[in-house]
Amino acid sequence: MSSNKLTTSWGAPVGDNQNSMTAGSRGPTLIQDVHLLEKLAHFNRERVPERVVHAKGAGAHGYFEVTNDVTKYTKAAFLSEVGKRTPLFIRFSTVAGELGSADTVRDPRGFAVKFYTEEGNYDIVGNNTPVFFIRDAIKFPDFIHTQKRDPKTHLKNPTAVWDFWSLSPESLHQVTILMSDRGIPATLRHMHGFGSHTFKWTNAEGEGVWIKYHFKTEQGVKNLDVNTAAKIAGENPDYHTEDLFNAIENGDYPAWKLYVQIMPLEDAKTYRFDPFDVTKVWSQKDYPLIEVGRMVLDRNPENYFAEVEQATFSPGTLVPGIDVSPDKMLQGRLFAYHDAHRYRVGANHQALPINRARNKVNNYQRDGQMRFDDNGGGSVYYEPNSFGGPKESPEDKQAAYPVQGIADSVSYDHNDHYTQAGDLYRLMSEDERTRLVENIVNAMKPVEKEEIKLRQIEHFYKADPEYGKRVAEGLGLPIKKDS
Repeated sequence: MSSNKLTTSWGAPVGDNQNSMTAGSRGPTLIQDVHLLEKLAHFNRERVPERVVHAKGAGAHGYFEVTNDVTKYTKAAFLSEVGKRTPLFIRFSTVAGELGSADTVRDPRGFAVKFYTEEGNYDIVGNNTPVFFIRDAIKFPDFIHTQKRDPKTHLKNPTAVWDFWSLSPESLHQVTILMSDRGIPATLRHMHGFGSHTFKWTNAEGEGVWIKYHFKTEQGVKNLDVNTAAKIAGENPDYHTEDLFNAIENGDYPAWKLYVQIMPLEDAKTYRFDPFDVTKVWSQKDYPLIEVGRMVLDRNPENYFAEVEQATFSPGTLVPGIDVSPDKMLQGRLFAYHDAHRYRVGANHQALPINRARNKVNNYQRDGQMRFDDNGGGSVYYEPNSFGGPKESPEDKQAAYPVQGIADSVSYDHNDHYTQAGDLYRLMSEDERTRLVENIVNAMKPVEKEEIKLRQIEHFYKADPEYGKRVAEGLGLPIKKDS
């Protein structure tokens, strides 16, 4: 007899796991079969709500090692000395697809990294692109609605996608990246990652700088052509997930170098555009890349649900020495991400093993659904108190900064949506431009309203006349008269 006994969830041994308790061999099932009831009830509750975006993903454990001294810029403890290693967990994902969707689709990829530092967890919640489609969080629900299924047909709706983009010209830079070769990475290992937003680093003297994160893959950038991607999507929809798992399992550990761009605080006031606009990149001629460290992924999850599905990330998960910027998209994400996790995983999601900080967590939060630790025990449960409870540390306050302006619903004060998209187009080779235009034309053909196509072509034309002309020709639509 095996010593590894099957038990119920409350630990009692199970006598029979093959047959329900019935009134004889042909009689009805008895409601007193509590093992059957518990087994079925738990099965009914195995699924948690999938992420409203970034539902399909793959993850891995690894470490980050500092390779360059950046202490003059930040006091973050995990970046305090060259050679220091910090454990981490990363989750890659597509944006629009559901949990069972194909990996090799044209879509940005999520690139979310959780560093388990001695001062608490720090999350960089980015993408494989340095910019985004919109720059104000108030537009995010509408944007994602266009990427999801039409509520009437339950089908993807290209008309909605291009209608939104054509009415949101700030999306042009990201649309150009998405429709280029970079829109379908060959694997998760062969793409860069970016923090996308602007963040603030503060050093031990309280001096601050604005920064942007760049993860550069050591495997080289590789992409899939449209036909190969479609073939793989039909034959092996989990191709990227499988590739990452197998590479790590075989000891072929993927790695990325982390760099930052650093902008002095004063430069933000006079730079040629708003440096907090997430639809734009900073010129590397103005602010060159500075190496920070190296990320290596060397261990696969033992359980996908426990580690990948229950992993939660938020750009508001910060540590001393790293703060946020006035980026409007980032400001909205500070609330939305933690709130999404509270809905999807629960109020105590931070206490789950994959999300739990490696240092001791001391606070006065109590109770809540699925509280599974000691809930603070019998310690004091309010603050301020006279009983030796944890106290704030003023030295760890976020750095102060001046603000000004009139409270109002206002747009960014810089609205050039075309220069950087045009620059990107002109940087492409002729073959890359041809594929870009083909991808756009094929994506726009199903759009039902001609006015939407013409409006979008106008944006392409403003970025570069050749760009607009070629898309117009591909769609068989009129080209601008001044051309």
